Amino acid sequence: MEYSTKRETHIAESHLAALYEVSSVLTNSLDYKQSVSKVLQVLHDKAMLQHAMLALMEENEQMLTIDTVHSPKLEGSNMPNNVRYRAGEGIVGTVLSQKQPIVLSKVSNDLRFADKLDLYALDLPFIAVPIKKNAEVLGVLAAQPLLDDPSKLPLFTRFLEMTANLIAKSVLLAKDVAVQTDQLQAERDRLRRKVRSNYSMDNIVGHSRVMRRVFEQIRLVSKWDSTVLIRGESGTGKELIANAIHYNSPRATGPFIKLNCAALPDNLLESELFGHEKGAFTGAVKQRKGRFEMADGGTLFLDEIGEISAAFQAKLLRVLQEGEFERVGSTQTLHVDVRILAATNRNLEEEVKQERFREDLYYRLNVMPMFPPPLRERIEDLPDLAEFLLEKLSKQQRRELSLTDSAIRMMMAYDWPGNVRQLENMLERASVMSESGIIDQDLIVLDGLDGPKFAPRAPVEKPMVEHSDMDERERVIAALEQAGWVQAKAARLLNMTPRQIAYRIQTMNINVRQM
Repeated sequence: MEYSTKRETHIAESHLAALYEVSSVLTNSLDYKQSVSKVLQVLHDKAMLQHAMLALMEENEQMLTIDTVHSPKLEGSNMPNNVRYRAGEGIVGTVLSQKQPIVLSKVSNDLRFADKLDLYALDLPFIAVPIKKNAEVLGVLAAQPLLDDPSKLPLFTRFLEMTANLIAKSVLLAKDVAVQTDQLQAERDRLRRKVRSNYSMDNIVGHSRVMRRVFEQIRLVSKWDSTVLIRGESGTGKELIANAIHYNSPRATGPFIKLNCAALPDNLLESELFGHEKGAFTGAVKQRKGRFEMADGGTLFLDEIGEISAAFQAKLLRVLQEGEFERVGSTQTLHVDVRILAATNRNLEEEVKQERFREDLYYRLNVMPMFPPPLRERIEDLPDLAEFLLEKLSKQQRRELSLTDSAIRMMMAYDWPGNVRQLENMLERASVMSESGIIDQDLIVLDGLDGPKFAPRAPVEKPMVEHSDMDERERVIAALEQAGWVQAKAARLLNMTPRQIAYRIQTMNINVRQM
């Protein structure tokens, strides 16, 4: 009797210490899988419960799947995989269906026992208890006590039930985290698809020869990490090209960070690009990462790169050459893996000659130059551009917008000094002024720096442009001949709308044959 009391006291003390450790493990880690694994190890090491096993409910199924097992017999490749119990199957499945603990004084005495893990001794007891939230069973916790005295089984059962109650909270938290993680991943994937759609090459409109060359360059440079310098007039879509390069590159899942270098003086530009330490200057109340750090593993787009001062050019050159820098106010050297895209509307060759731009920085940036053409050099793309921009405006204004042929002809006769940006602004203004949504030539106000006016576009005597126009004309004629001079069929061959091919026929003076 005295031995039995001492034995019971020893078991109770062991279980109390084990329960405290279980509680500590579950509250000190957010890693559910790691926590549960440690809990089962505590049962083995401190509570005389071997081969502890946790089975959890499958989502939307009345079935348990073994989640975690702790046993010296199981190592590495021997760990169970996809072991399941249907409701009522074996002792574990019966606990699921009955929602009550099951205690066996000896495994061999109960024919329901299904030892799918091939772990448990047939001459020892076995305990399985439900893990519950109110009346809902979340899973089953089971183990085999190292005990040959059935009278002590209630102590082990009570301890296992208390452990199951603690684990239940972790299971619920893990499920909530899993659901939120799935939702966040789904939202992330949706946003990535949206961003890729917004910044794909489909958003750079044009069928002209010069634009086809730009598309081919984007396709080629997107594959590699070479520095790209996008050069051209304001409003030609340099930022759109930078977006397309990044989102079609292997770095597309990394950050895409932008900075307009013309918008900041040198001292702020240094802090923006390289970051600063707390107290580095007045107003630096905390440490701040710079754009280079933020772009690590992705792409950094430096717009208006030609506007930076000679003093700052030397600091920028070091980062481009070495990939390293220090935050303002720090001596710690930081290393980053960043692809550089830059843009400018300046003539950098002339800037170098005038010693306003460092020659070594020029060669470092000008690895892969790209020259998006101004709108006047690809005027045949204007109908497509106008239609694309009107479609965006239609979505914003939630109504149908359209252009008349006379409005298109009027726009195609203009020189567009402000390029696509000017076209976009003009169409937005015209759409606002149109109550019906139909934009006719009376709403087309072509204003430049000299004020509102209509200025017919003078013929551009550039052989390349004439050659480009001729190529486009020949392409349209070839498609018409292939289609038997059926315009709708020719439009499909050229991936155009019937209206677009009609504009080309009209503006290129193509004599349509009657078949």
